[in-house]
Amino acid sequence: MILAERLAQDIASLGLNLSSHQQEQLLAYLALLQKWNKVYNLTALRDPAQMLSHHLVDSLSALPPLLRHGAPARLMDVGAGGGLPGVVIAICCPDTDVSCVDAVAKKATFIQQVAAELKLPNLHGVHSRVEQLDTKSFGVITSRAFASLLDFTTLTRQHLAEGAVWMAMKGQHPADEIAALPAAVEVFHVEQLAVPGLDAQRCIVWMRPR
Repeated sequence: MILAERLAQDIASLGLNLSSHQQEQLLAYLALLQKWNKVYNLTALRDPAQMLSHHLVDSLSALPPLLRHGAPARLMDVGAGGGLPGVVIAICCPDTDVSCVDAVAKKATFIQQVAAELKLPNLHGVHSRVEQLDTKSFGVITSRAFASLLDFTTLTRQHLAEGAVWMAMKGQHPADEIAALPAAVEVFHVEQLAVPGLDAQRCIVWMRPR
């Protein structure tokens, strides 16, 4: 099955309503990820079908929970790497301003390239260590395989807006990491995700300051 058909099926499975233009942008992003991966080493995966399921659709699975929570005006993706889930969120939520922060310059440059080529004025690649970033307030701070929950919340707490939340994408339920969190961080929901075409455990750990 061609990638466009698979993507359309998976979007429908997730209950998402994305325009044909947004679906084209997602596939164009996948093509850029493939192209620049040779130079920038953005992902260990090389097969387009695997990249679709393990990266694109995996990131899309976080959208229904995010939209239920309420898409924020400003979102930060920490340790964004090749832009997952940040670029996917920027494409699907054009009213959300998305900053993809990475300590590796070439990864932030890649995000800027994606923003320019796909004409996404709401997407920004930021080269910085998150703890050294100029303090800005974000309604949601997310990460996917960035660090332990303790490090993630400690390093980014200064960037949370009033009433903001953390949305950490994880594999299986990270009970040990949750147990290591300080009393100042409240885990208010661990949400299991079902990713179409991916036979692996995925969840979102929702947190907020107490």
